[in-house]
Amino acid sequence: MEEVNQTSVAEFILAGLTENPELQLPLFLIFLAVYLITVVGNLGMIILILFSSQLHTPMYYFLSSLSFIDYCQSTVIIPKMLLNFVTEKNFISYPECIAQFYFFCVFVVAECHMLGAMAYDRFVAISNPLLYNVSMSFQVCLLMVAMVYGVGLLSATTHTVFLLRVFFCKTDKINHYFCDLFPLLELSCSSAFINEVLGHSISAFNIIVPVMTIISSYIFIIVSILHIKSSGGRVKAFSTCSSHILAVALFFGSTTFMYLQPSSISSMDQGKVSSVFYTIVVPMLNPMIYSLRNKEVKIALKRLLRKMFPQNKE
Repeated sequence: MEEVNQTSVAEFILAGLTENPELQLPLFLIFLAVYLITVVGNLGMIILILFSSQLHTPMYYFLSSLSFIDYCQSTVIIPKMLLNFVTEKNFISYPECIAQFYFFCVFVVAECHMLGAMAYDRFVAISNPLLYNVSMSFQVCLLMVAMVYGVGLLSATTHTVFLLRVFFCKTDKINHYFCDLFPLLELSCSSAFINEVLGHSISAFNIIVPVMTIISSYIFIIVSILHIKSSGGRVKAFSTCSSHILAVALFFGSTTFMYLQPSSISSMDQGKVSSVFYTIVVPMLNPMIYSLRNKEVKIALKRLLRKMFPQNKE
C-alpha cells in the first residue's frame, strides 16, 4: 500500500494524433493555423466586448467568459500537441502531465456549465424581457460565472487528487495527444476502478446537468416564441438563440461520445478524433459562430475599428 502515493514513471511520451511521418508537417501547419485563429478570435471577442459599451449586457458577459475559457483550454492543449509534429518523441514530465490534466479539466467542465448558464440567460431574456435587466443583474451574472468556475475547480481537484493515488509502472506512452483521464488510467499498475467510476460519474453530472438546463430552457423559450404574434418577432427571438444551439450541439456531441460510452467498447483512436472537436475545433469556431451570426457584434466591431483607425476627412 505504500506504493500508492508514488510513481515509478518520471515522464510520459504523448503518442499524438498519428505516427505517420508524411502527415507530421501538414498537421503541424493545420493545427498551428487553428491555434492562431483561436487565440485571435477569442481574445478579439473579449477585447471587443470590453471596449464596446453597447455589448455590456449579461449575454455578452457570458460570451466573454466563454471566450476566455476557450482560449485557456486551447493554450493548455495545443502548444504541447504541436511538439508531436516536430519532435521524434514528445516527452512530458509527470508533474507537467498532472498539471495539464488539472487545467484541462477545469476549463472543459467550466465550458459545459457556461453553455448551460447562457441557455438560462436566453430563457430569461425571451420569456420576461421587461424584467431581464433586473433578473440578470451584474451581481447575478457574477454569481453564475463564479459558480461555473467553482464547479470546474471542484471537479478538477477531485479527479486530480484521486489520480495522484494511481501507481504508474507499466509503460510511459500515453495513447493520446494530451494527458486525459482515461488514457492515463490505461497505464495504471494499481486498481483504477474508483477513478473510472468517479470519471464516468463526474462526467455524467457535468454533461447531463447542463444539457437538462439547456433543454428545459429551450422548451420554455419555444413556448414563449410561439406566443409572439408577429412572425418578425419570432424570427428575431429565435435568431438570438441559433448561435448558442449550434455551439451546444458541437461541444456536447463530442464530449458525450468521449466520456459517457462504456470503457469496454471505447476506442482511444476514435476518442482522439472526438477530443479534437471539443478541445481544438469548438474553441476556434465559437467566436466565428457568435460574431458572423450576430448583428450587434458586427456593428460593435465596425464602431471599434472606426475609433482605432479614423479616416481623415479633408
